[in-house]
Amino acid sequence: MKKEKIFICILVSFLALTAWSKNKSDIEIVKTRIFQEMMKDGSDDTKISQLLESIKEDGTWPGINYEDVSRTGFEHRFHSDNMNILARAYNSKSSKYYKSKKVKTTIELALKNWIDHDYFCDNWWHNQIGTPNNLVTLMLLVGDKLNPELVAKAQSIIGRAHINAGGARPGGDRIKIAGIQAKNCLFLDDDEKFNEVVGVIESEIKYVEWIGAKYGYGFRQIMGGFENRSHEGRGIQYDNSFHHRTDGVNNTLSYGTGYASAFAEWAAYTDDTEFSFSEEKLAQLIDYFLDGICKTSVFGKIPDVGAKNRSISREGSLNPYNAALPEKLISVTDYRKAEMQEIIDIRNNNKKPTLSHATFYWDSEHFSFQRPDWFASVRMYSTRNYNMEQPYNSEGFFNHHRGDGTNHISVTADEYKDLAPVMDYQKIPGTTVMQKTEMPGERELQKLGLTDFVGAATDGKYGAVAFDFRSPHDPLIARKAWFFFDEEYVCLGTGISCKTNLPVVTTLNQCLLRGNVLLSSEGKSAVVEKGEKAYENIDWIYHDNVGYVFPEPTAVYLKNDAEKGSWYRINRQTDSPKDEIERDVFKLWLDHGERPSDESYQYMVVPAVGLGELQNTSFNNKVKVLVNSPKLQAVWQKELQMCQAIFYQQGKLEINENIKLECATPGVFIVRTDGNKISEITVSDPARKNARMFVSIPQKVAVKAENFVALWNEDTQMSDLIIKLPGGNYAGDSVTIEL
Repeated sequence: MKKEKIFICILVSFLALTAWSKNKSDIEIVKTRIFQEMMKDGSDDTKISQLLESIKEDGTWPGINYEDVSRTGFEHRFHSDNMNILARAYNSKSSKYYKSKKVKTTIELALKNWIDHDYFCDNWWHNQIGTPNNLVTLMLLVGDKLNPELVAKAQSIIGRAHINAGGARPGGDRIKIAGIQAKNCLFLDDDEKFNEVVGVIESEIKYVEWIGAKYGYGFRQIMGGFENRSHEGRGIQYDNSFHHRTDGVNNTLSYGTGYASAFAEWAAYTDDTEFSFSEEKLAQLIDYFLDGICKTSVFGKIPDVGAKNRSISREGSLNPYNAALPEKLISVTDYRKAEMQEIIDIRNNNKKPTLSHATFYWDSEHFSFQRPDWFASVRMYSTRNYNMEQPYNSEGFFNHHRGDGTNHISVTADEYKDLAPVMDYQKIPGTTVMQKTEMPGERELQKLGLTDFVGAATDGKYGAVAFDFRSPHDPLIARKAWFFFDEEYVCLGTGISCKTNLPVVTTLNQCLLRGNVLLSSEGKSAVVEKGEKAYENIDWIYHDNVGYVFPEPTAVYLKNDAEKGSWYRINRQTDSPKDEIERDVFKLWLDHGERPSDESYQYMVVPAVGLGELQNTSFNNKVKVLVNSPKLQAVWQKELQMCQAIFYQQGKLEINENIKLECATPGVFIVRTDGNKISEITVSDPARKNARMFVSIPQKVAVKAENFVALWNEDTQMSDLIIKLPGGNYAGDSVTIEL
């Protein structure tokens, strides 16, 4: 018995030692992967030479303003960047400065300067993310070679990044801060804390309720994440968009992309170790990446300017994405591998996309539409979210109207690249805006929407979008609609009314000028001379492979000429370029006159079309506007045998002499027909108020399904359909019934 006890003790000790060894082995694997990632940028010996020669005796570098710690300044970040540039050279065998004593001494001199002054910015981000991230990178690169006293003193600065820090709000910032803390745990050999923090990173991948689901429309009054650790709507929404703050603004292509990148980074670091993330979390992140980030981007590769916020005021903000994020994700799981590989090929090899989709993000009031040859989007807002991100840090302070039914069109995907400095911010593509003598102040930029009826219906391939627009900035109302098909989409506006004696215009597009502009009037086409001019009786306008077709001859205003501006005009960061720049711009708009009352418009956009095709195709025969009134907007697409309609109130629509639609509840509809019968209906409730939609159609329906009931009415000779709508976190989504 005694020998058996000894054997058991030895066995338990052996197993514990084995587990400890496995843990240490996995820790070393993660550390090695992080080190390799940090070294990927390599070393530029010319840059290193400059840094070594220019550093001053006090450990500062010339050209950096060490006095300005404001939100628009803090050039100190270049100082901490320089230390890491030197550290990479110190570790790079291909550099002549490999293990250079002078490099190490210079790093210590620069680090001592930072520690002595503890540079603290008015913008919390630098204090809890930017600076700690740079310093923990320095520690993992060369910390074991530096003066131990300096290394110890740096810990208090790095330690400002921790999962209970004020800035570690659920969502985008929390996952970044946790990543910094995890790296510091590795440097400190704190395995237990590392395990805990990695668990926090994994746990951040989750769907969160739209903030209004709990608090209602007054959610801005709720205490923010600095004091309340609940999600409060921050993170991945159930529609796969992303909210960073409690304002309901779409942050998918800003904080939401950084969030995904941070998770993918740690998924790759911990892959095939005891710290690996679960397949469930990986799948959820990939769904968000493919269905959120990629479908909000042009061809999954280039940011859609319509989904960007204040960052459009930064030069290069519309540059293409690289493939680093999807490459990390595809390396750790096979989930949706073929789709992920296509995105990688699009980003790396300029492969043409094959995906067609129509996607509505009901939590963010954002719609995107793609065909292999073109992309378009519509941005809106409602009582459920704010119109635009605040102009934080003095960025993007002319963005007042960039959510007012913005409709951007892309064929080449760079139509709007770096246009922001010269843009006319009262003529945003797709919007109807009162033209003011000057824009309201930046403190008047962010506004909560004033209407409920904002949304879209989509069957995944086609989409109808509705915007009951009431401007929070001006005494202006309009009902705006977009109907998307394979080769074209229709834009309708009605009820356009304003109480001020100022002109109101609807802008069809404002983009970079590429080549000639042609117009057709009364069947005759001509090249437009450069300048600004009004034109009467226009049939169509053609520019940069996009046609703008008018069902009825229309008066338009067109400008194709140079515009001037500067990045500093829209971004007051100290490093924002102040030089005047010039861009050739194409601008096309409709003038509704001063103080309009119940004005309207209708036009069709035909992207990715050749001039010859535009001239020889009668798009008015393909698509017919059935109704354009404040009560009902509807179009018919002949080739698809499809009607799309928006009922702002109960009403009737005669699609043709054999098919009609009666709706007892307001909603957005996509109706597919087969001969004289309706074969499929897709519907949504933009107001998110109804649990069911009540529709009547003139045919008997024998189909039974979980999501609708059909009752034959002998008196009216119509089938009354009761359609169950998505609710809860999916209110605003569409439902499709097959008849």
